[in-house]
Amino acid sequence: MVILIKSPAGENATEWAIIELQGDLKSHSESSFEGQFVGDLHFTKSGTPLLIIGHHLLYGKETRMEKPLALLEKKKNDAGIEYVIKCIVRKKIIFKTRPKPIVGATT
Repeated sequence: MVILIKSPAGENATEWAIIELQGDLKSHSESSFEGQFVGDLHFTKSGTPLLIIGHHLLYGKETRMEKPLALLEKKKNDAGIEYVIKCIVRKKIIFKTRPKPIVGATT
């Protein structure tokens, strides 16, 4: 079986990264996280990734992946099906420390 994969000529794809979390995300409801807002990703002035989920704060580290991944889009054409490379993922942001609670100021 032959699978056609092509890269669009002359297009500069935006740079993507994968977010890796150690542990589990749990919700009060039994519904899936698919398509749901999970948290905010920020970077400090020094470039450290910062993830805010609810009232928890996670500090991460940006690393280069040993083996890059390709994000492919499946398209149908006259000859059959082809896959077009949307981007190459070369970085990942790892959050492996325990979350720190965000505590508001007391008066």
